[in-house]
Amino acid sequence: MSTPTLEGPRLRLEPLTLAHIPAFEAIAYDDRNWRHMTSWIKNRADLTQWIELALTNERAGTVQPWITILKSTGQPIGTTSFLDLNQQHRTVEIGSTWLAPAYQATGLNPEAKLLQLDYAFDTLNLNRVAFKTHHENKQSQAALRKLGATYEGTFRNHYLMPDGTHRHSVWFSIIREDWPEVRAHLTARLATVADSPSSRQ
Repeated sequence: MSTPTLEGPRLRLEPLTLAHIPAFEAIAYDDRNWRHMTSWIKNRADLTQWIELALTNERAGTVQPWITILKSTGQPIGTTSFLDLNQQHRTVEIGSTWLAPAYQATGLNPEAKLLQLDYAFDTLNLNRVAFKTHHENKQSQAALRKLGATYEGTFRNHYLMPDGTHRHSVWFSIIREDWPEVRAHLTARLATVADSPSSRQ
């Protein structure tokens, strides 16, 4: 299943390709983008390898990777993906998500999430959308709670980070029964309130 383009008022989520690399490099090598991720992107070789892996998993049908484009400029400002897409059980995880620091706390994160959640629940007819984040990423955890996601628990020592430290993964989810309330809340939030620093993800 091909990755679709998702478009909102300010953002366009485009299917990620290797052709995005030249424009993406302007923001990709900021360590702040990757410090809570299990891959740290330092140079073009790292970036190419990271995208190629995403595209391999896309062809396998388990991943849908997007590059986040600011429509007013046409420039990339981050990435996000569907991970572990399972159409038999109708579940997915939203992950590999970040916005360059200059675009955080601007309301763009919830706009991207609304696009993805709408696609997950209303187009793909999924029953569950999961999220996991580094235990030290308090901004992400606050953003997920503000989004309306439910905390489910923590996988201790879940990953070994590139610097050798242990990452505990903090899990959240939104299920189909939650979606009408989450959608209404997100829609109202985007209509009236800009994102606050505590909502960065």
